[in-house]
Amino acid sequence: QVQLVESGGGLVQAGGSLRLSCAASGRTFNTNTYVMAWFRQAPGKQREFVAVIRWSGGNTYYADSVNGRFTISRDNAKNTVYVQMNSLKPEDTAVYYCAARQIPYGYYSPYALSTMKYDYWGQGTQVTVSS
Repeated sequence: QVQLVESGGGLVQAGGSLRLSCAASGRTFNTNTYVMAWFRQAPGKQREFVAVIRWSGGNTYYADSVNGRFTISRDNAKNTVYVQMNSLKPEDTAVYYCAARQIPYGYYSPYALSTMKYDYWGQGTQVTVSS
């Protein structure tokens, strides 16, 4: 299977920055057809889409709530996806999860990438933004 391990969460003041990492491993991962995404879940809230990137093509899409503040990227050599989070707000406080799915070759709309069912999930990393 594919294993995903998040890191980089922590405490930060409003307006500050964090970079989260998601390291992927597994014998079936190296296909260049994976899409990887970040989700978050605050206490009492449903899990919310944050950002997504296609592993090989680099197409990205962001939720409106983070667009312009967050940047998702990947390092193919390290099998790692990142999300750089700038101008953090208290409402960004949540557990952040990395997710992955292998998809057939072709075009996928941003909506499709943000709503498809992901097969692999990390354990999450806590991000707390203080005011």
